[in-house]
Amino acid sequence: METRKAVLVTGGGTGIGRATARRFAAEGADVLVVGRTAERLAETADHPNIRGHVADVAADPEGIVDAVLDAFGRLDVLVNNAAITRPAPLGTIGREVAEEQLATNLLGPLFLTQQALPHLDSGSTIVNITSNAPHQGWPGNSVYGATKVALDFLTHTWAVELAGRGVRVVSVAPGITATPVLSHAGWSDERIDAAAADLRRRIPLGRIARPDEIAWWIVHVARPEAGYLTGTIVRVDGGLGAAG
Repeated sequence: METRKAVLVTGGGTGIGRATARRFAAEGADVLVVGRTAERLAETADHPNIRGHVADVAADPEGIVDAVLDAFGRLDVLVNNAAITRPAPLGTIGREVAEEQLATNLLGPLFLTQQALPHLDSGSTIVNITSNAPHQGWPGNSVYGATKVALDFLTHTWAVELAGRGVRVVSVAPGITATPVLSHAGWSDERIDAAAADLRRRIPLGRIARPDEIAWWIVHVARPEAGYLTGTIVRVDGGLGAAG
C-alpha cells in the first residue's frame, strides 16, 4: 500500500495556509497545521487528515518537528507559510515590531527547516511562501518585503545545498491575495477596502487572488511530477510583476 504523504504547514489557521492544508488533505495527505490560535486551527482541521498544533514558529521549531513526527512518523513536505506584516514607512519603524517580523518571517522558517532537515528524505520538498520581487520598492513595507526577498535567497541557496540529497526547495510567491493578514496587522475594514481597490486597478487580471488559487500551486510544486523543479520562484500574481 502506498504511504501517505506527511505535510507540515505553518500559519495554517487562516488564508493561504488553511487553503493549502485542506487541498493537501483532499489529495490524501496527512497534514499538521501550525499556528498560534487554537480556535483558528480547529476551523482549519475540518478534514480527518488534518491535525492542529498550537505553536509559534519563531519560538519552538523543535516542538513543531516533534509534533509532526509524533503524528505521522515522517515528514515529506514542509510549507513555510507563517508570516506577519506591520506596515510602516521609514522613520516610524519600531525595533520591536521589526524584530517580530524578522523572527516570524525569516528566522522562523530558517530554524524550522534546519530542525526538520534530518527527517527529510530524498523526494521531499520544502516550499517557502514568499511575496514581492527584489527589484521594485514597496513603500511602507520595507521590513516585510525584505524578509520575503531574503526567504527567496534561502530558496536558491538551499536548493543547491540539498540537491545532492534529493530534496527540492521552491518558493511560491503570491501576489495580492484575499487573506486577513492586514486585519491581523490592525488595519480597519475601510482602509483594507481602499487599498484593495487601488491594487485591483494595478493588477492586469483586475482582481485579487483567492487563497485556494495559491494553494493549488503549492500542492502542485510538491508533487512527484514537479520533480525537476528546484531553486526557483513561482510567481502567482495576476501579472502584477510583469506590469511593474
